[in-house]
Amino acid sequence: MDFLKYLLDLVLHLDKHLNALGGQLGGWLYVVLFLVIFCETGLVVTPFLPGDSLLFAIGALAATPTSVLNVHIVVVSLSVAAILGDTVNYWIGKKAGPAVFRSETSRLFDRRHLDRTARFYAKYGAKTIIIARFVPIVRTFAPFVAGIGAMRYPKFLFYNVVGGVLWIASMTYAGYAFGNIPFVKKNFSLVVLGIIAVSILPAGLEILRERLSARLAAGAPPDATPLAASEKLP
Repeated sequence: MDFLKYLLDLVLHLDKHLNALGGQLGGWLYVVLFLVIFCETGLVVTPFLPGDSLLFAIGALAATPTSVLNVHIVVVSLSVAAILGDTVNYWIGKKAGPAVFRSETSRLFDRRHLDRTARFYAKYGAKTIIIARFVPIVRTFAPFVAGIGAMRYPKFLFYNVVGGVLWIASMTYAGYAFGNIPFVKKNFSLVVLGIIAVSILPAGLEILRERLSARLAAGAPPDATPLAASEKLP
């Protein structure tokens, strides 16, 4: 429970924690941020690491006059981290993924996340590599599933580079531009929650649509929607 409280505090007050880390680590903060982004995108067992909100907070920190971070160096270095992370994840999926995907139970992988990502591919095709960059959880599993599905690496690499640069640049420069506006700075926790909500909205709507379609296909009454209070989303 204490760990969960710490994790929640870390996410909601990323600006303060990053400021403290910057003071302690100096230029080594670049290395820490590189590793966080690499692990979130490259290791399929760490989808819980902060992504969008972290990038926004990094941009806001880089905009402060006393910051140890240069926003342009941040964007370049973290773009490299995101691209390398997806590349590693792709090859892990290609080599080890088929056995994992056939397994109904796994201590390391949540099968629901794999299935949900596979449905993204069915709907959006290779563009999933770009779209998934902006969707938590799916972002981590998309390159893994691409490897399982034997997507040709040159094609994957193209979408990987485009998606990685778009994701890092858009979120970091947004934080740089708006993160130090007095209203945003004063209500940073609410802004972070808003970023998280917007990030998970597409996946949430997709889950609701699938639940509704499944109920209708099973002959359930039209008003028996997945919005029933007694039913929890996965």
